Amino acid sequence: MQCGTCSAACPLSVYMDYTPRRIIATVREGFREDVLRSQTIWLCASCYACRVRCPREINITDVMYALKREAIRNRMYPPHFPIPILARAFFDMVKRRGRSTEFWLVLRMALRSNPLILLGMAKTGWHLWRTGRLSLGYEKIRGVGELQKALASPREEV
Repeated sequence: MQCGTCSAACPLSVYMDYTPRRIIATVREGFREDVLRSQTIWLCASCYACRVRCPREINITDVMYALKREAIRNRMYPPHFPIPILARAFFDMVKRRGRSTEFWLVLRMALRSNPLILLGMAKTGWHLWRTGRLSLGYEKIRGVGELQKALASPREEV
């Protein structure tokens, strides 16, 4: 059944290059690279509207999550698209130190996707730093070695 209810229910489908229905169809047809390089999987807001409305109870949101993980693992995503760059930077930072630091996370994402965006953030960043609401330092958790082992070990994908 390819009824399209998921696409009609999705509040972001108008911005997607593939609708949720088309993503499922394209995956089934074996066009893996097309799906992994699309912006659709990164625009999914995980609101579950597609899942709630699907008469076949297909969990499209979980499919989107799996596709995101595979795209990151294979480095197959639109070039300079900030969302996968942010996800990778966040994971690397948490793996290394146990927590993320907003300043360094945003800086890393901006430098890899669109450095000019930093110009628009400079005034706000300066104000936040000056008032003590933006830390430039890194924090590290205790037991970061244990966390690194847990993140490095093979996990069963759901």
